[in-house]
Amino acid sequence: MSERYRKTYPISWEQLHRDSKALAWRLVDLQKWKGIVAITRGGLVPAAVIARELDIHLVDTICISSYDWQNQGGVNILKKPQGDGEGWLLIDDLVDTGKTAGIARQMLPQAHFATVYAKPAGRPIVDTFITEVSQDTWILFPWDSESQFVQPIVEKN
Repeated sequence: MSERYRKTYPISWEQLHRDSKALAWRLVDLQKWKGIVAITRGGLVPAAVIARELDIHLVDTICISSYDWQNQGGVNILKKPQGDGEGWLLIDDLVDTGKTAGIARQMLPQAHFATVYAKPAGRPIVDTFITEVSQDTWILFPWDSESQFVQPIVEKN
């Protein structure tokens, strides 16, 4: 976690599923969707939940790499879909600074962009989200963590 993050917000698999389903509820009546484009890798799990809930069987990906576990680095576009996104849902787990989201938005300018979590800097880029967290919070997704013993705050002598 870099120095720009002062807080950690751990997300469990159950919470991610609930929040992704809540996002599906917000999207269900907006229109009849042609399909979903998930931004890999973080958007894959929410996209699967949303695809199930909205009965969408056509799922594509945008493959953009801009993070390592400590820093947001340079952007590498590995795969981009065809078209302008008209009638499609563009799904990601999180919009943070908006760097990756901005690139995805340029690729599919007509897509409806939805994320489960949003931070203030990236929030204007997305159309729909569920939970806003502060810019200085690192969201710890379940695929990035394991359960382990944690020392109590107060040590016994």
